[in-house]
Amino acid sequence: MINPLAVPLSLYIHLPWCTQKCPYCDFNSHEGFSASLQEPYIEALLADFDSQHVWWSNRPIASIFIGGGTPSLFEGRWVGSLLEGISARATLSRNAEITLESNPGSAESAHFAEYHAAGVNRLSIGVQSFNDVALKALGRIHSGDEARRALDLAGKAGFTRWNIDLMHGLPEQDSGSAQADLLEAIERSAGHVSWYQLTIERNTRFWSTPPTLPDDSALATIQDAGEEILCGAGLHQYEVSAFGKEGEESQHNLNYWRFGDYIGLGAGAHGKVSLPDGGIIRTQRTRTPTDYLALAAGSPMPPPQEVYLQTADRVAEFAMNTLRLKSGVPLSLFTQTTGADVDQLIAAAEVAISRGWLEAPRQGQFVTTPLGYRFLDSVIATFL
Repeated sequence: MINPLAVPLSLYIHLPWCTQKCPYCDFNSHEGFSASLQEPYIEALLADFDSQHVWWSNRPIASIFIGGGTPSLFEGRWVGSLLEGISARATLSRNAEITLESNPGSAESAHFAEYHAAGVNRLSIGVQSFNDVALKALGRIHSGDEARRALDLAGKAGFTRWNIDLMHGLPEQDSGSAQADLLEAIERSAGHVSWYQLTIERNTRFWSTPPTLPDDSALATIQDAGEEILCGAGLHQYEVSAFGKEGEESQHNLNYWRFGDYIGLGAGAHGKVSLPDGGIIRTQRTRTPTDYLALAAGSPMPPPQEVYLQTADRVAEFAMNTLRLKSGVPLSLFTQTTGADVDQLIAAAEVAISRGWLEAPRQGQFVTTPLGYRFLDSVIATFL
């Protein structure tokens, strides 16, 4: 059995538009944004929230993450209307973390002070690189100097917490240029950097026209040198691509990785909620913004599609999320968040344990080994 009140609840809000689709991006993002879309989309998000009242009516919301797309295309007054509407309906935990993703373009970073006034208390800024050649190769529409100005503006706008999104393994990148990017990110950070390798995903322009990327040996050199730099700067790795000083960890993402609950609002948004009978439901909205807005035109807006997770799926999804954590996972968390017996998790882990990817459970912990951490996709695949 699961006690939903014992499982933390977060809120993910998807704003799906971008000025231009990046060639490596496989997220649900769409071109064609206009200012006239802001009001009807905010109204749709609040109607979506109302349609899922059953999941949040008696539970506080611990964190909110506004992702995309490019949420910073929206003016601060509309973000404020959204947050006001949510706080008028639901209970937010004291000191709830409210994060908004943003790009460093000049027009978008000009909104930072408005976001802060609206109640956003953390930014996640998609820098990706400070190198203009690398940014052009990635299809980004901002420059390195715009990224620097955006980070300066974040502090001037009143933010004390922000994350820098940074990629490595970029086209033609060597270890020296990757380290230069990372050193500048650390210098300009507020104690948190998401540092992840560029991968080529299906349904992207890079999939059909792939760039020349560093080989495996060069990637390993970049990874080893980068982790040493981050550790030396006091940013500890607490997840595969997340590095932060003590107290600066993303509370919203930690809830995902600890298999907490979250409600998804917006076009293409997913959610995961626990049921008192021990079940777990996955929710999903239609991906296309025009379809989502049309759905919201109905009164009331119907709830999202729901899929009930069977026990085997719960085991696999628990592993997929929690094994990303560097510190390991308390075995008690498995029962608390899935309602299943720990023996089911241990049985599913036998292959990974035999290959040295996971430690045999001990002292109530479930831990990925250093070897398993380097080949995490393979570890997770053994649970599927």
